[in-house]
Amino acid sequence: MKLNIYMELKEHFSSKIFSLISQTADELGLECYAVGGYVRDIFLNRPSKDIDIVVVGSGIEIAEAFGKKLGKGARVSVFKNFGTAQVKYHDTEVEFVGARRESYSHDSRKPVVEDGTLEDDQNRRDFTVNAMAVCLNSARFGELVDPFGGLEDLKERTLRTPLDPDITFSDDPLRMMRCVRFSAQLNFYIDDETFAALERNRERIKIISRERIADELNKILLSRTPSKGFVELDRCGLLELIFPELVALQGVEVRNGRGHKDNFYHTLEVVDNISKVTDNLWLRWAALLHDIGKPRTKRWEQRAGWTFHNHNFVGEKMIPDLFRRMKLPMNEKMKYVQKLVGLHMRPIVIADDVVTDSAVRRLLFEAGDDIDDLMTLCEADITSKNETRKQRFLDNFRLVRQKLKDLEEKDRIRNFQPPVDGGEIMHVFQLQPCREIGKLKSSIKDAILDGVIPNEHDAAFAYMLEQARGMGLQPVNLPENFSSRQG
Repeated sequence: MKLNIYMELKEHFSSKIFSLISQTADELGLECYAVGGYVRDIFLNRPSKDIDIVVVGSGIEIAEAFGKKLGKGARVSVFKNFGTAQVKYHDTEVEFVGARRESYSHDSRKPVVEDGTLEDDQNRRDFTVNAMAVCLNSARFGELVDPFGGLEDLKERTLRTPLDPDITFSDDPLRMMRCVRFSAQLNFYIDDETFAALERNRERIKIISRERIADELNKILLSRTPSKGFVELDRCGLLELIFPELVALQGVEVRNGRGHKDNFYHTLEVVDNISKVTDNLWLRWAALLHDIGKPRTKRWEQRAGWTFHNHNFVGEKMIPDLFRRMKLPMNEKMKYVQKLVGLHMRPIVIADDVVTDSAVRRLLFEAGDDIDDLMTLCEADITSKNETRKQRFLDNFRLVRQKLKDLEEKDRIRNFQPPVDGGEIMHVFQLQPCREIGKLKSSIKDAILDGVIPNEHDAAFAYMLEQARGMGLQPVNLPENFSSRQG
């Protein structure tokens, strides 16, 4: 078994990169090891371009010498404050760091760092599967150093900490988020003792910056089955501390024998659904937040039962504060999520009734270039256990998509620009900016969206004149050839 692993590992380290690292380490008389995610991913058959190297001695010294050996095309970046160096060569990044021993104070995740041995360095690693090392020195090239049984944990698909999990998580509470994230990314089971430590230490997450937490949440959302990560965050009590609005979706209330679905688990199902068809992180965020307004809009109505009227608009208004608190980008990405959350009920309403051209035009007008993503979100939102009802919605969504395509080709509504603008209205009626101009523009827009007139200049101009007459406005500057064009 050991022989097979040794031979396999040697094959994975046969490239020019590792040969030159080995030569450099031997020439400088330094012990040198590949560690962490790169080694782990070899056994998981996951391709990786990022290589972490631990040196018993100066990581910077070996990085600079290695960069010279690579020659043209290599770029060496030195970070003296951290005792690390990075070498970029084509599409490969190699990070060099000296082996270190770490000690922590209670109120900070920033450790006091000292030079250490390979053993010290492995002791400070977050999980056993990330604590494996492969020697790159020629005398022991390809030898696996695995003091905590990381290889066995890989086979068992289990996450454990190398040392006492309470110490591991208390020292650096971000490791708790990383634990859940790895569990979601790799589809690994969190060891019982490790999970219990997550629960005991969850309050320690409060010393971690919102940016670092958001980064881990993004990675969970980008995993193949994000629900796994959010369920684990909820089970250990972290979710309530970092994302209480999501926890507020939980639970089913029954009154007079009438209940409603658990919106937390429905939301996770929607996120998993959408993750099967898109890698767009912000579309996945829209799926996670599409029903975030439901707890605030939950009402009991005697005839209708439980209702969540206008939860989409309430959710849309919640998103800027959520993004701000969680240190997510307050730019177009936030506005995109807002838009999808605000509009996500519209296709469902259309699909549940007669699909009219007018309703589809208005949807296309409001969604613009995001219409396809909106439809994808709505299709993911169909989680009904009633297969007949589910199929009816899917069939109607197909009809909506076809109408969208047909109307877009015919009417050019996407990113609609009025064929008669405010400047032309002001010129025709010799007006200064006033309320009447806005009214005329709105009436033209509504007429086009309702299919009363085509999306063309002359038709819009004639309609404007008609509407203006009803408002007591008389044209002063009509185009000379307008009457002939109309005839």
